[in-house]
Amino acid sequence: MRKAYRVKSEADFGRVFHQGKSTANRQFVVYTIDKEQAHFRLGISVGKKIGNAVTRNYVKRRIRQSVYELRDSIRPNQDFIVIARKPTAQISMAEIKKSLEHVFNLAGIFKS
Repeated sequence: MRKAYRVKSEADFGRVFHQGKSTANRQFVVYTIDKEQAHFRLGISVGKKIGNAVTRNYVKRRIRQSVYELRDSIRPNQDFIVIARKPTAQISMAEIKKSLEHVFNLAGIFKS
């Protein structure tokens, strides 16, 4: 996924956290906020409770790949942040994608 599709700055992260709405399931918490833009932007947060740096980066790559595979279904006018919870490090790629689909559906990220 290109860097233009990522929420990177601390100010943008803070805006999504404080002004956005949250939705969660067992593996992920998703904060979303509507914004006028040409495409969606994704932020990923994986805390130190998940594991060491290698494990955290591995989880982030898997989340990014899952969102990349779902990109055609996602509404373009949103910023959203995905926060990984502890069980995410032990589940398979298929389970991560299925769990992301579930939480995105709950959050209303998918196109109608």
